[in-house]
Amino acid sequence: MLKLIPATDRFHAAPVAWLNSYFLFSFADYYDPENVHFGPLRVFNDDTIQGNSGFPQHPHSEMEIVTLVLDGELQHEDTMGNKATIKKGEVQRMTAGTGLAHSEQNATDKAAHIYQLWFLPNQKGLAPSYEQKDVDFLDTKNELVPLVSGQKVLEDVVYMNSNSTVYWCNLRKGKSVMFKTFPIRNTFLYVKEGNVFVNGVDLGPNDQIRSTDEHVLEIQATHDAQFILIDLPAREINY
Repeated sequence: MLKLIPATDRFHAAPVAWLNSYFLFSFADYYDPENVHFGPLRVFNDDTIQGNSGFPQHPHSEMEIVTLVLDGELQHEDTMGNKATIKKGEVQRMTAGTGLAHSEQNATDKAAHIYQLWFLPNQKGLAPSYEQKDVDFLDTKNELVPLVSGQKVLEDVVYMNSNSTVYWCNLRKGKSVMFKTFPIRNTFLYVKEGNVFVNGVDLGPNDQIRSTDEHVLEIQATHDAQFILIDLPAREINY
């Protein structure tokens, strides 16, 4: 089954002048008991952070937090002693584990566009940790590129403590990719730009589908498109 959720159904939040967010799942002041998570994917926020602003230090625990920078850059600092700049095309994973605090600041004059994803970890009580990698995913063409995964067999990806894999795809008009999965897996797809046709369903910018019991997804670009695809376990025992 494919569940289409149009862009207009996202929750829009602009709590301060420097932040423009779209929540794909219940988060902060937005709560929908029917939209809390999809498998271990607990949060997906599409954020634009204006220049010379950002999130002051705040705490996290028991969560795998993944940040993809689509445009601009962010400065990261945490209580583990990490200080880094996450630039366009880079991916960061932070294991909050038993607890940490961090800040995310846009110190430039240019707006930063990020996706931030939170995954329920496959075990609790992990030591906090951090990883960042320049995957350069925004320049790839016509293939699903793994960015973050709990599968150690994948190379050149950021590792996370979740039985999930995050892919990115830049698909040219008329090109297609196929994603095969298993009955115990679900698939999440969110379009950044362009249009794609997925198993008979049309998606435009900021539309999403949540796929259950679909073992093959055939994804064709009807216009040049960029999208994120997440392979997820369907059952909590497999998180």
